[in-house]
Amino acid sequence: MPLLSPGDPFPALTLKLTGGGAVTLPDAFGDGFGVVLFYRGSWCPYCNAQLRAFQRADQRLAEAGVKVVALSVDDEATTAELITKLGLTFPVGHSADAAAISAATGAFVNTEPAYLQSTGFVLDPSGNVAVSVYSSGAIGRLVPEDVIGLVRYLGEHAE
Repeated sequence: MPLLSPGDPFPALTLKLTGGGAVTLPDAFGDGFGVVLFYRGSWCPYCNAQLRAFQRADQRLAEAGVKVVALSVDDEATTAELITKLGLTFPVGHSADAAAISAATGAFVNTEPAYLQSTGFVLDPSGNVAVSVYSSGAIGRLVPEDVIGLVRYLGEHAE
């Protein structure tokens, strides 16, 4: 289970979306910055707070050229309910295979029940990892203000 480090290419992942359809990462971010959030599940209050924070920062993230995508092992119905409850407008994938995602990204997995621990990635416009944040438990995760600051810094110091 290798961890993804800055400069590593983000692996191609396809996320199933509620109501049909899919998003393929990192292609979904086009030539802009992207944030990938793995959250533990709709039952996790810390995850709900993180998702709400990214939704509240939606306009500021868009102004900074950042798109957000989230994913969990929750089934489609549970994910749809969470999207409605939190008013999420960014793509949220469902029914993730925790072991496969872990093998591709290094995300930690809770084994019983199986779910992804909170993991976040900021991807640069070429689809490479700019920052990876791995948590082995409930706390320790990306916040929108840090992402916006990082993207601004990278833009100001581009070679």
